[in-house]
Amino acid sequence: MALNKLRQLDQNSLGVTLPKDDLRVEGLLNGDGELKDEHHIHIRHVDNGEWHLELVKDLST
Repeated sequence: MALNKLRQLDQNSLGVTLPKDDLRVEGLLNGDGELKDEHHIHIRHVDNGEWHLELVKDLST
């Protein structure tokens, strides 16, 4: 199980780093390993210590 550190981004938000290999598998990175376009992710708190992340393909729905 890979562990990722929770980090302070600014006064109002925190972030978790997603592994580039996982993002590459999803087709979100270009050949240089940089993000292609803009992407949005819906984050939902499921239970104590558990969240669900889902890539939003179409913001118009």
